[in-house]
Amino acid sequence: MPLTAGIVGLPNVGKSTLFNAITKSQVEAANYPFATIQPNVGVVEVPDDRVDRLVELFHPKKTIYTTFEFTDIAGLVKGASKGEGLGNQFLSNIRLTDAICHVVRCFDDADITHVEGSVDPIRDIEIINLELIMADLATVENRISKIERKAKTNKEKDALAELALMEKLRESLESGKPARSVELDDDDRERIKAFSLLTLKPMIYVANMSEEEIVNPNENAYYQRVCELAQDEHNLVVPVCAKIEEELSELDKEEKQEFLQDLGIAESGLDHVIKAAYRILDLCTFLTAGEDECRAWTFKKGMKAPQCAGIIHTDFEKGFIRAECYSFADIDQLESEHAIKEAGKLRLEGKEYIVQDGDVLHFRFAL
Repeated sequence: MPLTAGIVGLPNVGKSTLFNAITKSQVEAANYPFATIQPNVGVVEVPDDRVDRLVELFHPKKTIYTTFEFTDIAGLVKGASKGEGLGNQFLSNIRLTDAICHVVRCFDDADITHVEGSVDPIRDIEIINLELIMADLATVENRISKIERKAKTNKEKDALAELALMEKLRESLESGKPARSVELDDDDRERIKAFSLLTLKPMIYVANMSEEEIVNPNENAYYQRVCELAQDEHNLVVPVCAKIEEELSELDKEEKQEFLQDLGIAESGLDHVIKAAYRILDLCTFLTAGEDECRAWTFKKGMKAPQCAGIIHTDFEKGFIRAECYSFADIDQLESEHAIKEAGKLRLEGKEYIVQDGDVLHFRFAL
């Protein structure tokens, strides 16, 4: 399964332009509210220099990068939870995503209308966050109405625990705070997992700014305000220029690098967004390499070798025996598996081994 993120924001903040860029899809991006009236899904490959290096060394028949799936929905507006606009109709499409990318307008342009009449990223963030909170509140209240009688009448232990949790969530949401602000243990998270609460998901603010300002984003006053808010919320901020990303999407890898160098930018906005998503979700990458295939795999930090084997195939986890392991840094330096073995860098790891980012693994298993 690819890493998934839902893209939200007010109309005309650059959501669809960014989506066009990162997926090379022809999603309509027009200068009026509600241009996007159907949810759009696009899957992109995650660039990884380590995979490129393994390809140089192994010359595989097949190369597979890990992927990132974006879902773009219609722009939300104030009152969406009460039926205003179209965006609220599509919130269900991002309930199953891993994280939310909230695109915020951080540029002035008299030719691009703002649905609220002026550029104010903090106000815009508050509008969207409130709509997500109200959508979650409706979900929580609906669940409470279904289990309240069962819990209070039958005194079922599980029902009482769930009711107490839902009431705690309702109290937080009614006070304008997201579900992620409520302290939850593992049992709590398991109880509410099926409801896919929007405000429980990690949030990445994507600050969309002009071509001139993206080179030095910290000089953008709007961006600074978003950073201050995100720090208070323990969320992340990524500066991008959707226009530049759109231009980059039309170039090959070498042309992209030249274009970015000319601009004085080290990485594309898409790369920044992906890295932020990995960081906020505690995700890492392990690698597999050989003549048949070189491939990147995404896993959760802290996972043990059998669990990572299960990402490739459930049978690998069930019949796990051991993992033959070496680091990417070692293969990058020594340039062959033979040299890895000669240098004593090949390790045999068992069921308790915690896989590290950049491990190159070969799993041994029994059917």
